Amino acid sequence: MPATAPRSDDSAPTALVTAPGDGADTELVDAAAPGPRRRRRAEPDGPFDRVIALVGPGVGVVRRRLGILDADQKAALTPEERRTRRRRQVVYSLVGTAASIVLLPLLLLGLGWLLFPIPSTDDAVQNQIATVSYADGGQLARLVPEQGNRIKVGMDAIPVPVREAVLAAEDRSFYSNPGFDFTGILRAMVAQLTGGVGGGSTITQQYVKNTLVGNDATYWRKYKELIVSLKVSGQKSKDEILNDYLNAIYFGRGAYGIESASLAYYGKPAAQLTPSEGALLAGIIQSPSNWDPANSPDRAKQRWNFVLDGMAAQGWISQADRQAAVFPQTIAPENTSRSSSLTDARGHILNAVRSELGSLGISEQAFAQGGLQVTTTIDPQRQQQLTDSVEQKLRGEPELLRTGAVAIDPRTGGILGYYGGSNGTGLDYAQVMKQPGSTFKPFAVLAGLLNDPPIGLGTTFDGSERPGLRNAEGANCPRCDLKQAMTISNNVVFTKLAAQVGPQKVADAARLAGITAPLENPDARLPLGNKEVTPVQLASAYATIAAGGVWHAPHMVSKVVDSDGRVLYEYQPGEGEQRFPEQVARNVAEAMMNVVDNDGLQLPDGQEAAGKTGTVQSRFEGQNNDAWFAGFTPGIATAVWVGTDRNDPIQDSAGRPINGADLPGSVWKAFMSDTVRTTGTAEFPAFRPIGESPSTLAPNEPTAPPTPTSTPSAEPTPEPSADPVAPTDPPAPVEPTGVPETTGDPVPGRQDDTQPGADAGRAADPTVG
Repeated sequence: MPATAPRSDDSAPTALVTAPGDGADTELVDAAAPGPRRRRRAEPDGPFDRVIALVGPGVGVVRRRLGILDADQKAALTPEERRTRRRRQVVYSLVGTAASIVLLPLLLLGLGWLLFPIPSTDDAVQNQIATVSYADGGQLARLVPEQGNRIKVGMDAIPVPVREAVLAAEDRSFYSNPGFDFTGILRAMVAQLTGGVGGGSTITQQYVKNTLVGNDATYWRKYKELIVSLKVSGQKSKDEILNDYLNAIYFGRGAYGIESASLAYYGKPAAQLTPSEGALLAGIIQSPSNWDPANSPDRAKQRWNFVLDGMAAQGWISQADRQAAVFPQTIAPENTSRSSSLTDARGHILNAVRSELGSLGISEQAFAQGGLQVTTTIDPQRQQQLTDSVEQKLRGEPELLRTGAVAIDPRTGGILGYYGGSNGTGLDYAQVMKQPGSTFKPFAVLAGLLNDPPIGLGTTFDGSERPGLRNAEGANCPRCDLKQAMTISNNVVFTKLAAQVGPQKVADAARLAGITAPLENPDARLPLGNKEVTPVQLASAYATIAAGGVWHAPHMVSKVVDSDGRVLYEYQPGEGEQRFPEQVARNVAEAMMNVVDNDGLQLPDGQEAAGKTGTVQSRFEGQNNDAWFAGFTPGIATAVWVGTDRNDPIQDSAGRPINGADLPGSVWKAFMSDTVRTTGTAEFPAFRPIGESPSTLAPNEPTAPPTPTSTPSAEPTPEPSADPVAPTDPPAPVEPTGVPETTGDPVPGRQDDTQPGADAGRAADPTVG
């Protein structure tokens, strides 16, 4: 509004008019002058002003057409006009919303129809190839669904009851539904929004999801699944869809399709399947790795009953046949590695990777169908050196000998080398449960050092043989400290140490280091290795000692990426877990430092190493069943086992019994020597003794009477001829003849102990170091 300028006389007022612009264009206009008032406009200066000036009139027209009023216009409306206006706005809103509901899905449907082609089943399966890489990115293996693992058959080769079993398990309205379950999709979307799982889908959707689209839990995948399901339903008959589904779906055990599944579970073609056998296969489709009867017989039977009940409810089998059905027997699963390069030692790496992925929540089905890219911790050079060391040292030795070897980086827990046997489709000997012999003695030392007060390496014992417990030849020691006793592997000293600190504390110390096997009801012979462990566990526990008491979970998987490039998992080593003090770990290592030299297993370039032999005697006099050598430098820890499948006595090519310093020690030395030449030497931290320092003399070397220990409680109670700790050290027969205690063998291919020769004579408790 223009301002009015006062006048000094009685004439009409004059208006002050200011033009928009810089605020400087002002003129006096006679307000009483006849004619319309005129306002002089300034030309728009900037681009924004010019745009406003250009579109302003158009915006005004649109506002008038749409009935949009400004505040003054709204205020001028009568009450009736306001009510009419509100009713019109409600109607327009409802019409617009209805149009959006109809038109937007049609638009999305049209776009999806144009964007998403239907890939062929063969192309879809090929897109599911998983790759497993070495730590440096080089390819270790490709999980390829080979033709032998996926055999396509026609609908006439699949019995009708088998098809109906699949329908009963997965989609009972298959032949009547349009190919997709809209309510199931909504349930899945709601579950995803609320952080849950679930949903539901037809066989058409499952076929599309599992073989053509992918199984990512995303809205984009659901959208794509719906479009492709509609296209498949429009282009193929129901029988064609079901046939494609049964030829492409994954059934576990590396089997794609019903024909391969029938061979994998029953050893016969699908055409010979009975309704009961078909019901079992149909029941495991949703979770093959979890519901395989070899892995979970109870859950497999629950699913089998669910399928048969569904078939009876649909009238596909009679109630009499349902009641007469018997849970079918399946054949033992074989190694399911499917790649032309996995029949050698690398096949065990792939199986170990698959098992570790399962513990990370990545199922076998996701591994087999998700096109995953898995990076491992396996160092290709270390792996080749470990494999060469085993094969070279066992060349020319008896064929019944078996070997498992594992090398671990103490700084991360990553497995650098893994040898489970030369047959990648056979038993993995890096995972077999075997008695470790005297390789368990360092855990008794660890328990002693953690004791209150600690029992130092300089503590002396009488290691003379006693009734029921012998030492290996040359291992007697009437008076030696713990380091000397470790060097010659004196059995008596370490059973006394275990009795003094308590066998349970020795078991606890082993668990602190990384042993995860059951160590139930331990006794004073635990340091002699009368409980079963695996080479992986022993290497991991020694790696903890090498790392200064810092435990890192032993692992082989460092990173997992899906087919879309999303990182599903990546190992974060952090700082590890300090299980016991560094000084304690260094003292345990010090106790083991002379073993390598004493057994003639020195490493090149003066590299120091801590190690320990382990030999498990047979009940046959003078024979052994298992032999170990495990040891470490600051940069790598390695455990090697040599034995047989059936606990036969182990002998070399000359017929001599094998002990820990022989073949296992030779393999260990060859591998560790190659490692030292490749990576160079590394020094252990400075040794600071806990309690009395160990003697620098060799075991049994003549010496003056020892001075009293500086730690009074570290010196054991003076011993009479009888063992003062006999109440806690149960006596054993002079010649052990019992059957060894076992903790179960969790690995596939467990030996049959009911057959002759299954236990050729492992002693009740190992007494050879």
